[in-house]
Order: sequence, then structure tokens, then C-alpha cells
Amino acid sequence: MSLKDRISEDIKTAMKAKDKLRLETVRSIKKVILEDESTARGKGQEGLTEEAELGILTRLAKQRKDAITQYTDANRTDLADKEAAELAIIEEYLPTQVSDAEIEAIIDGLITKTGAASAKDMGKVMGPAMKELQGRADGGKVQALVKAKLAG
Repeated sequence: MSLKDRISEDIKTAMKAKDKLRLETVRSIKKVILEDESTARGKGQEGLTEEAELGILTRLAKQRKDAITQYTDANRTDLADKEAAELAIIEEYLPTQVSDAEIEAIIDGLITKTGAASAKDMGKVMGPAMKELQGRADGGKVQALVKAKLAG
């Protein structure tokens, strides 16, 4: 079942359950999927790939995380809590997140494979690392780990 089909089913379920927050969140995901699908068709593609769908979910999760930080800094816990609830719903559609140890193992392998030795070689490691970990790890966390490993 594609993400779009799953989202459509979840919209129906949320409507029946009268779960307003879930309904709003799932509808917002579907809206972005439809917009990106329309853009892809304009470029001659038939639809969205799984990778593109994963990118959408990752982007939406990052937006929520950023909003939570901003609302928390502004002492708006009511809005931060709403964003956190939406983030939890979005994360249900993302693949399970990998542990820090697994991220480090992947980064170590990529450093060895690419021959990266210093912070100047960070790009050699970050590109393949983010491609391999897309949707399964936070980009900021990956970047910090790569920076730490290449610095020392």
C-alpha cells in the first residue's frame, strides 16, 4: 500500500473516530503529497517514488521539530505541545529511527570507504550518510557525529 493510500485510509479512520488533531495532521500530509505529485507530473514523472514520499515526511517532521523549539523558546508550551502531538503522528509513517550506535557504525564505514581524514572531507561522508539514513536519523545528529569523528 502506497503512502497516499495509507493516508487516505487514516483520514477516514480519523473522521469516524472524531480525532480532530489526527485528522488535521493526516490531511496536511496528504496536501503536501498531492502538491508534490502535481509538481512531479509537471516534470513528466508519473508519480512520487517511495524516496520522495519519505523526503516529504522527513521535511514535515523537521518543520514540526523547528516549530517546537521556537515555541518553547517563546514560552508557548500550548503550541509546542500541539506541534509535538503532530510530530508523533507524522513519525508513525516514518521508518523506525536507528540508534546512535548504528549511526556511528555507518559513519565509521563511510569514513573508511571514502578515505576521509579531516573536517575538509565532511562532504564526502555526509552525502552518502544522509542517503543511507534518510528518514531513519536526524540530519543534525548525523552531522554532529561526522564532525566529531573527523575532528578528532
